[in-house]
Amino acid sequence: MPLPSFRTLRSAATSLLLLTALPSGALAATCGNDGSGFNAWKAAFASEAKKAGVKKRGLEALAAATYSTATIKADRNQKGVRYALNDFIRIRLGSLDGFAATARKRKARNANFYASLERSYGVPAGILLAIHGMETGFGRNMGNTPVVSSILTVAYDCRRSAFFTPHAIAALKMVDRGSITGNTRGAKHGELGHTQFLPGNALQYGVDANGDGRVDLYNEADAMASTANFLRGKGWKPGKGYQQGQPNFRVLNEWNAATVYQQAIALSAAKIDG
Repeated sequence: MPLPSFRTLRSAATSLLLLTALPSGALAATCGNDGSGFNAWKAAFASEAKKAGVKKRGLEALAAATYSTATIKADRNQKGVRYALNDFIRIRLGSLDGFAATARKRKARNANFYASLERSYGVPAGILLAIHGMETGFGRNMGNTPVVSSILTVAYDCRRSAFFTPHAIAALKMVDRGSITGNTRGAKHGELGHTQFLPGNALQYGVDANGDGRVDLYNEADAMASTANFLRGKGWKPGKGYQQGQPNFRVLNEWNAATVYQQAIALSAAKIDG
């Protein structure tokens, strides 16, 4: 994954909403700070997952999950975003002009699709392509860590169990629905697909844009539509500006809490759509 330490965990509000939907006692499984208690935690969590509506395939994926040392290593070594904007752009994008040129070519190849998304959700192509490029290099680097194992590992880990528990339940429900399998791979904290949704957000905002009957965030059409739906759901105002000081800039905080990340999305999008 390109510079995974820049990726912040999206939409704590969504997590809290999902958390309140879990049955009472849904945090009863005992968390831990290393892998020694993971199997015992899984056994307790299986009961809670079942009460939350997880079915056979999701429970099987839970039983097969393993403690992800790669996830814990990445989680312990997060440093946050402390770069100035110009340095962030140089490290993450190379240059605004070069990044935007690549995105414009992708937009031109599928102009009708991006126009349809803007009609449906009010989100311009530039914003969606900027996010796609910044998150996974336009789908080139979607991660190689098993999503179910990684999200269960951070749900088990005591540091942020409350935050990740609803995302773990959501991941298991996605297995039930056929959106992912127990072997699907993503980023270190369970982010998945072209634009790196956490499972709870994928479950809530996922869109079947290609009409195949399932939401697949590893399908580019589904991922772009889902990203537009997420932003619209978080308050995006069609036709309004998205640079700093304009109405839609604050919505970018729902995608990533780092100001330089939001600024880079806005500046890139302006060049892509300009």
